[in-house]
Amino acid sequence: MTLEIDRITKRFAQTLALDDLSFTVPKGRIFGFLGANGAGKTTTMRICLGILRPDSGVVRWDGTLSGDLPRRTWGYLPEERGLYPRMPVLDQLVYFASLFGVPPATARIQALYWLSRFRIPDYAHRRAEELSKGNQQKVQFIAAILHGPDVLLMDEPFTGLDPVNLALLREAFIELRDEGRTIVFSTHQMEAAEALCESLAIVDRGRIVASGTLAELKQTSRARTVRLGIEGEILPTWLSAIDGVAAVRPAAGFTELELRPGTEPRAVLANALARGALVTHFEVAEPSLEAVFIEHVGHPAGDDSTLEKTLDEDAA
Repeated sequence: MTLEIDRITKRFAQTLALDDLSFTVPKGRIFGFLGANGAGKTTTMRICLGILRPDSGVVRWDGTLSGDLPRRTWGYLPEERGLYPRMPVLDQLVYFASLFGVPPATARIQALYWLSRFRIPDYAHRRAEELSKGNQQKVQFIAAILHGPDVLLMDEPFTGLDPVNLALLREAFIELRDEGRTIVFSTHQMEAAEALCESLAIVDRGRIVASGTLAELKQTSRARTVRLGIEGEILPTWLSAIDGVAAVRPAAGFTELELRPGTEPRAVLANALARGALVTHFEVAEPSLEAVFIEHVGHPAGDDSTLEKTLDEDAA
């Protein structure tokens, strides 16, 4: 079984949202769909679900066109969360599952299992509006998987989660994959993508600009990651001003710099020394996924884009 996105094109008025976009995901794989805001990730997921129609191209699961598939094939976690605020959590989970034909008794058992799994069993009979945003997000994740879908489409599932809840959600992804679920998720959190993805695609302005396994993308990348230790300074602000440095982040005992393609690591070291910095550690490391992303897209994944607002307005 394979999920096939086959040459999808979609326009909103004069805006080309998806441009002949194609990728495949085998059954039981976790696939990362990475791109800046407005790149076309949400539009692709909505086309899979039949919420939007493509101008051309098709979506297939196991050779069957998406429009001919039963609704319960898909599980969807939208980026715009939506629960009934005054309805008890367990009641609405059972209700959502019933929309896909799950018997109430079965839905109740599964809902209680996942509430316990996510460490919120005491909220089963609380109204959704009484939960924190992170806990509401976990409830909506449960709603997306409760009917046992073959394919899970998760739009920014990790946004706003603290480290503990992030770890819980990662564990759930692995558990669902091991059950044979196919998972496609978008994210701005490159660490989560590196930890989970068996394969991925980077999309920019509606086109796939890179795809493959994480190892393949790193091996073919011209991006460089430099680890720099400077005595007396944890995260020097001037590092981001060095020509060719695309991103700066703290790491254990040093600072990690993502360099733009073509930037020579030794030039960064020379620049630091010229500023009088006492460099205690210098290392050229394997490029991170963030560095690979910047190489293909030109800016970090969290950068905003006015295109996304345009697409949301046109799709409304």
